[in-house]
Amino acid sequence: MRSAQGGVGVFTHAVLMAIPITIAVAVGCSSGDDDGEDGAGTTETTAVEDVVVDADDFKPLPDLTAVRGFFVDNVAGDLEGSLAVANDSEGGTYPVGTVIQLIPQEAMVKRAPGFDPDSNDWEFFTLDVTAAGTTIVTRGGSEVINRFSGTSCAGCHSAAEPQFDFVCEDDHGCAPLPVGDDVITAIQNADPRPRR
Repeated sequence: MRSAQGGVGVFTHAVLMAIPITIAVAVGCSSGDDDGEDGAGTTETTAVEDVVVDADDFKPLPDLTAVRGFFVDNVAGDLEGSLAVANDSEGGTYPVGTVIQLIPQEAMVKRAPGFDPDSNDWEFFTLDVTAAGTTIVTRGGSEVINRFSGTSCAGCHSAAEPQFDFVCEDDHGCAPLPVGDDVITAIQNADPRPRR
């Protein structure tokens, strides 16, 4: 070991060499959370939590938000996001938890990516509604049948232009319903469930 007069001692030399190495390792191992990247130049993504609805999640139509003749809700708490897409003339992808209803007896609910790629991850429902509440009659994909046309809900909605995320309106590419707006309005107004 050399004295202080002759230069740096072995121990001091080892410590001085270890400091920059320790700093380099610490910087290299940092998570990169500050910039949203994982260190490899790719952005990290968070899995979207799915929703599974039950009969109590379907509210009376007057408790939902009306948009051009249909009604919107979001059981995951993102009503603002659902309404932003519904009101955007360019379309968009609805957030998970979006509920869309034209009439009290039918609904579609947006599920998490991967739920059913064939239906853009929408789950379709037929409902029985009474003054006592809502009962789910059928739920699923292509096996759920539309009350007006007698055909698959998913089949009809698949005709919607891609930017409208499987949601049918008069100008979205879907075939028109075999009943007029006056009949649909009468069915909507006859929702027997009491407001919450």
